[in-house]
Amino acid sequence: AKEGRGSVSEGGRVEQGQRKRFRQQSPQRGHSIAPKRTHEQTKREARRIQILPDENRETVHQTRLISRMAGMKDQQFTEEKPLLPESRGQETEMENSDTFVATGDWKEHDIETPYGMLHVLIRGAPKGNKPAILTYHDVGLNHKLCFNSFFHNEDMQEITKHFVVCHVDAPGQQIGAAQMPQGYQYPTMDQLAGMLPSVVQHFGFKSIVGIGVGAGAYILAKFALIFPELVEGLVLLNIDPNGKGWIDWAATKLSGLTSTLPDTVLAHLFSQEELMSNTEVVQSYRQQINNTVNQFNLQLFWNMYNSRRDLEMNRSGSVLNAKTLRCPVMLVVGDNAPAEEGVVECNSKLDPTNTTFLKMADSGGMPQITQPGKLTEAFKYFLQGMGYMPSASMTRLARSRTASLTSASSVDGSRNRACTHSDSSEAVGQVSQTMEVSC
Repeated sequence: AKEGRGSVSEGGRVEQGQRKRFRQQSPQRGHSIAPKRTHEQTKREARRIQILPDENRETVHQTRLISRMAGMKDQQFTEEKPLLPESRGQETEMENSDTFVATGDWKEHDIETPYGMLHVLIRGAPKGNKPAILTYHDVGLNHKLCFNSFFHNEDMQEITKHFVVCHVDAPGQQIGAAQMPQGYQYPTMDQLAGMLPSVVQHFGFKSIVGIGVGAGAYILAKFALIFPELVEGLVLLNIDPNGKGWIDWAATKLSGLTSTLPDTVLAHLFSQEELMSNTEVVQSYRQQINNTVNQFNLQLFWNMYNSRRDLEMNRSGSVLNAKTLRCPVMLVVGDNAPAEEGVVECNSKLDPTNTTFLKMADSGGMPQITQPGKLTEAFKYFLQGMGYMPSASMTRLARSRTASLTSASSVDGSRNRACTHSDSSEAVGQVSQTMEVSC
């Protein structure tokens, strides 16, 4: 070999020159330079990878990829301008709204009334002259068991964001309530209605729109009869305006001897078809009534509800000095519900110009549980008729043939009310019939 180009080793191979080794060991400008591969080395490595099993070959490729990315991990790619800041802000607002609806800023209050303490749950604050939505549950339930499915329905967001919502629990019926002392005299149905003005005054409500079920519907109707100026509208589900006579009292006593209290209450809440089928809803409520409601307190409320008197109201012109509900009313009942006859009876006692009778198919005894979406649509329509939420859309309700023409009427001269007349030519100038809706 020529001098300066390298030397020959004992094995006969020519070693690389000193200049090449110097370049490899002394990188320029702080960068490491990998030694160049010979053509023979590249071919040998390629042959070695080709004979590897598939999984090992994939491992080799992954190792190479990781080594290439290692030098990039410390680099940061900054965004000069945020992408769609408006959309991002809307997204955050929607998340906050969902959190508000799901958890809400619910506050519990124990309010002193002339007839004892009343447990109340409230969300929001009074908004101008808008009424508050006040609910009252049925016997055997509390606000959670009675209204959770209804108020957690996604369509209710449009309503609850416009109104303050107030849930009232009958004395001793809330979850975790202490047992009433022996000898405690439970308030009568009239007294339960007389406790509500304290709630209205405590929170400074101008008026309310009441939503009541069963016993709660009776209490709210009684409240509206005594204090009509405090009630702008009522949604009454499964209301029975008739008092209990001696025969009814004896039948209740007999059923109490042959059935447990939860089973007796379930027969009040659900239709016979639902009880015979023992649906999941029935099973769930049997368990919850047993476990979450104090049975002693429930017995007191049940006894008082079955000792109620007739609601003293009659349609104008039917009797002398007739008195009935002055506010718009929506009556709701499910097909074959235990309270169906009572709701029909109540409809006959109300002013047809401001009453809507909603009969819900396939809803059983508790429409707010089994059909919360349809009931929400009906409630939106009801509020529209009172002059609230004019932009709310109604899509799911099909009106019956007997109701078509909707006209505005004024009850107190300050707000337009909706009343519906028959569409037949003979109905012009005559007294309108109650608007009947099926869904």
